[in-house]
Amino acid sequence: MKQIGVVVIGRNEGERLKVCIRSLATLDVSIVYVDSGSSDGSAAFVNSLGFDVVDLDMSIPFSAARARNEGYRYLLDKYPQTQFIQFVDGDCEVCDGWIEKAKAHLIQRHDLAAVCGRRKERYPEKTIYNMLCDIEWNTPVGEAMATGGDFMCRKQAIVEVDGFSPQVIAGEEPEMCFRMRQKGWKIERLNLDMTLHDADMTRFFQWWKRNERSGHAYAQGFSMYGNSSERYYRNDVARIILWSLLIPAFTLVLVAMLGVWGLLLLLVYPVKVLQLTVSHLKMFPLAVAFAHSFFLILGKFPQCQGVLSFALKKVLGHQFHIIEYK
Repeated sequence: MKQIGVVVIGRNEGERLKVCIRSLATLDVSIVYVDSGSSDGSAAFVNSLGFDVVDLDMSIPFSAARARNEGYRYLLDKYPQTQFIQFVDGDCEVCDGWIEKAKAHLIQRHDLAAVCGRRKERYPEKTIYNMLCDIEWNTPVGEAMATGGDFMCRKQAIVEVDGFSPQVIAGEEPEMCFRMRQKGWKIERLNLDMTLHDADMTRFFQWWKRNERSGHAYAQGFSMYGNSSERYYRNDVARIILWSLLIPAFTLVLVAMLGVWGLLLLLVYPVKVLQLTVSHLKMFPLAVAFAHSFFLILGKFPQCQGVLSFALKKVLGHQFHIIEYK
């Protein structure tokens, strides 16, 4: 009897999806692939291997939350013996041993709703943007606030919170983890390799859109739970507003009052990058520490675009749509 089910989501992932499915095919797990309108034969490939496929209704807007919900509900309906669910994005390969070790840890720790491991970027040296993703994936080991897109969770926990919120189009995993933690569950990041991710980010525009999506996630999360005891995403939104709106606006005021001397305020940006670079030298070589620090500050501007876009759509009552970078 298979206790583990795997939900794979994707759209037009091509060879990446084939690598993902093949990394799971020999394991003693039930597999369902949720396809969001692919045109590259992804669904047919998974079907050819004998695994279940759920084709999302294209008349309803796609989102990762919707795909994961339909996937795990299909899984539990067809395979009710499932006790643990592994979620994985279709552009990721699952590392050898992760599934068994994650399950064993969840069996040992009854207070855990979900566990995740180290998601690594497959080609971090290919572009600066891939490298930044790899740094982002390297989260601290131990009790965590949330998981990323790849994680294993306990059936009881995800059913208890009714899965992912269909209204959340970005940051759906932290939002669900927040609700799990509110019910007394814990989340843990294990010191294990979990997946190899292929971001395939080669252009600045892709990096920009990905950060815009992050800004939307921060804004929507703050809108939902910012008044909670942990002030969900409040500091994140405040930092975005400070660096991308308040400092430039105050600079304009100073220029109007003092002339070109007012531009000296903009020196806070290189000073902050220098400060971050020095602190990151404990973990990275100088070039990597500088690039990481530079893009952390620059990223506040596309994140602000995401924050403002969310706010405008919320005020106007418009529907939210996924922000894609691929």
